[in-house]
Amino acid sequence: MKYHYQKGASGKSKSGSRLKNALWIIVPCLTAGIGIYILITAFSPSFIVVPFSDEQARVEERLNSKPGIFGNRLYIPQINVDVAIVEGNDESVLDRGAWHRQPQNGNPEKGGNFVLSAHRFLMGWTPQETRAKSPFYNIGRLKVGDQLFVDYKGSRYAYKITRKYEVKPTAVEIEAKSEKAKLTLYSCTLEGAADGRDVIEAEPLGKVDKVQATEPGRLQ
Repeated sequence: MKYHYQKGASGKSKSGSRLKNALWIIVPCLTAGIGIYILITAFSPSFIVVPFSDEQARVEERLNSKPGIFGNRLYIPQINVDVAIVEGNDESVLDRGAWHRQPQNGNPEKGGNFVLSAHRFLMGWTPQETRAKSPFYNIGRLKVGDQLFVDYKGSRYAYKITRKYEVKPTAVEIEAKSEKAKLTLYSCTLEGAADGRDVIEAEPLGKVDKVQATEPGRLQ
């Protein structure tokens, strides 16, 4: 920077110029990095279904363990779901696992309509946290005939999916009492809670003990 006794200071300082040049590089890179991180975190639940993944190995290991030693849990091997079954009076319990809705209407032990609801998508600070917070992200991948398992009060129950369908957000009848024993899973669609609910119904197959994998991803 130059100084003239009449015109005063003129010109640019080298340090100021360098700072501006650095900002022009840093800001776009930082913005791009944040965007990439958000995309990875947002779509991380879809990465749950990966052959030989840690999640898959954990589900298979737990299903090959004594029923109930990890508490009341829902296991869906096809999409690597291993989530606690929790009860409570408001939606805050969804942060701890699959919410046992209307317990008076049914459970694996007494029959009726055993209803479980869980988050479809909830972003966390890391991809791992996002996956943990979004246990039902991949329920759309499930097919009629798929089997899932529930540990409840020290016993393990097997279920087979019999029906998949969508309902409006106001369709409270999916939680209604049922003379026929069934398991009902539901969560909001990937479009959000205002769009509707994806529902899966499964029929009980009875109690089972350890569930062994005959090959990766296949349980019997």
